[in-house]
Amino acid sequence: MAISRPLHALPNAELTAAAKDRRWPKWQTMALLHSLKLPVLNACLIPPGHDADAVRAAAHALATATDAERLMIRSDGGAEKKQYYRGGNVFPVEEIPPRAGRLLADGRAVILAEPTNRFTNRLTVLVRMDRLGPGRPGSFTLEALGPGYDVADLTRGQIPPQVTAHLDDVDWNRYQPPRWHEWQITGDRCPGGEDARRQRRLERLATQTLTDGGHLDGTVGAEHAEAWLREHGFLHLFGPQATREALAKRARRLFDDAFFLTLAQPNRNWRCLATAFSVFHNAGTNYWDLVDGERKYATTAPAAARTEERAA
Repeated sequence: MAISRPLHALPNAELTAAAKDRRWPKWQTMALLHSLKLPVLNACLIPPGHDADAVRAAAHALATATDAERLMIRSDGGAEKKQYYRGGNVFPVEEIPPRAGRLLADGRAVILAEPTNRFTNRLTVLVRMDRLGPGRPGSFTLEALGPGYDVADLTRGQIPPQVTAHLDDVDWNRYQPPRWHEWQITGDRCPGGEDARRQRRLERLATQTLTDGGHLDGTVGAEHAEAWLREHGFLHLFGPQATREALAKRARRLFDDAFFLTLAQPNRNWRCLATAFSVFHNAGTNYWDLVDGERKYATTAPAAARTEERAA
């Protein structure tokens, strides 16, 4: 398989084919999202079997298309081992080939994407659509973190959301705009919750993000990550966290996009779909992977029981 041209330059036929190619789940959903005109980063796919020269050429093409000197590295497909590479970090273009080469040698495809700054996000939302089966009632859930957090904190970081918004009795076959009073919006009421959440975020930055990016080395902890952020002027994590207001402002649009996504889902028997949404510091937005994840994001037993009772 040849290296793809940048996602935003794919002709319709190639975009449609990419949106159906199950070998590369992340690339597949990026292509689907882009085909639906939803915001998604420009990117290119490099399947296993390519050498450093091919990676260098792909990186140059994407950097030129996005006018960027740094690119994000993600991996896709293949067997995920215990030491699975946690992508999403950004590196200078000249560092891309050796880093990508290690992933390709491990049987993983590489996705290069235009850069983002994961220290300055305004809002991060995990978007989840549930139902018991086709034609059955379902639900819609948004879990949000505010400034200074990123998607990995919700999906892999075991950091609880600051705010959750939920809708019950959603008919995913017939669009009905939710009324404001139907939203159940709750905040994290755990005493000391924000301090614990911030501490966990700093620990993750120290041991994963900043270490992988070469910003920190050796034995590091939360205090080192905090010092690095403050030194570089990334103070978003330490400022006001008006997450409830930010989520409420976007909840209706996220519901509309989610409904659109369910209609385009190739698996008509889906039970649980999840994606993630970011608002960047410059107010730009992005959808990440769309996961058909009944096992990974399974409906909780109490929620399923309540939905089953209403259906009866």
